[in-house]
Amino acid sequence: MKRNNKLSFLFFLIVVVAVFTTFAIISAEARKHHYKKSKPEKHHKGKGGKHYIAPGSATIPAPAPSPLPHYGPYPTGSTIFDILSFGAKGDGVSDDSEALLAAWKAACKVPGATVEIPAEFKFLIKPITLQGPCMPHLVLQIDGTLLAPPEVGAWPKSSLFQWLNFKWIHNFTIQGTGTVDGQGSNWWGPYNAAYYVQKRSKHIPGMKPTALRFYASTNVTVRDIEIVNSPQCHLKFDNSGGIKVNNITIISPESSPNTDGIHLQNTRDVEIQHSNIACGDDCVSIQTGCSNVHVHHINCGPGHGISLGGLGKDKSVACVSDVIIEEISLQNTLAGVRIKTWQGGIGSVKNVTFSSIQVSNVKYPVIIDQFYCDKKFCRNQTEAVAISGIKFDRIIGSYSAQPIHIACSNDVPCTDVDLVDIQLKPSFGYQGSRQALCWNSYGKSQGPLVPSSIDYCLIRESGSVKRTAKSHEHAC
Repeated sequence: MKRNNKLSFLFFLIVVVAVFTTFAIISAEARKHHYKKSKPEKHHKGKGGKHYIAPGSATIPAPAPSPLPHYGPYPTGSTIFDILSFGAKGDGVSDDSEALLAAWKAACKVPGATVEIPAEFKFLIKPITLQGPCMPHLVLQIDGTLLAPPEVGAWPKSSLFQWLNFKWIHNFTIQGTGTVDGQGSNWWGPYNAAYYVQKRSKHIPGMKPTALRFYASTNVTVRDIEIVNSPQCHLKFDNSGGIKVNNITIISPESSPNTDGIHLQNTRDVEIQHSNIACGDDCVSIQTGCSNVHVHHINCGPGHGISLGGLGKDKSVACVSDVIIEEISLQNTLAGVRIKTWQGGIGSVKNVTFSSIQVSNVKYPVIIDQFYCDKKFCRNQTEAVAISGIKFDRIIGSYSAQPIHIACSNDVPCTDVDLVDIQLKPSFGYQGSRQALCWNSYGKSQGPLVPSSIDYCLIRESGSVKRTAKSHEHAC
């Protein structure tokens, strides 16, 4: 009897174990099948509306990954970094600065990468620095619109020097069909003396930001984009080299003060070409420390023309050399092509050629001014930046104030100045003087020359005059 009871108990135990094991296997398979069916694909929207599937999304991660950023993972191996994929809203109101910085930092690590600002979106960006060094051939593709903060009070006081600052960048390109909009109207105010006396100190800082600035960068190309309404300068390069600017458009109202189009300082090996610039100040401004600069096929106006300087302010050293400005069209500008220096400065401007310049209703088509002053009164000083080796060749068109204005220092004369094929007639209805002015300037003129007074403008050089001028170039 006991033997039968033991056998019955053993049989019962075996059945229980078998049932439990079967149930456990079925439950595990069910859970595994449910996980595969319910797990969503990881994806994010990339350029052109395409969705990229994150690698490994079809398998069960082990262990579970840490939480991803809200914009989702970027596709492995991609070289396109769309700002929308990094959290940008693109509505022109939300602050998209952090998204641009995130896209920049990610792209900076990848050779040949592109940071994409997509078309049909507007991105409000606060003052930021996009810093290198980065991997070679990085591109910022601007097809949409970048907007600066419109209100002056929204700018931190520590960020008034520039809006978009590119620092330590090499082998870099900005390109696209989009617009960089500085929204600078609130910075300008009514451009009259009463406004500045009564309101400027209260409402507008003395310093105004540049829209795009490159600092200590080399082999930089900016092409095809439009830059508009900067609070001050639109595109600036300083302490840089190997710069190419091609086919860009710069626009701000004529009433916007001090808004240079392109500003160069301490920058060498520059080519600026095939661009349209209309702004409140100089279309192209070339400052101290610049050399080997070629500016050609530029349409300028309205504005102040194309200028070297002002140089030597506050007795500073100014050195500019080897500059060619050619194939330029200027309409309704204050100056055509000019060199302007402050009294008291030291250094030199030499080997500069202005050729094939077409002017239309320009107040002063040709200027050298060593008495430059932007105030009501400037004290006379004997020292001056030496100017030599300057050629004006084929300057043709109409003027509305004076055809030639060359006013050189009483103590440091301008030397080796050539006036060749100058044909300038007064604008329609103009009744003023047609006399060319040359003061303490030495060189030669060569026909055809209109007006004829140009032929008697320059003084023939002597060895002593050249030695006097050259003795002031020592600082460079």
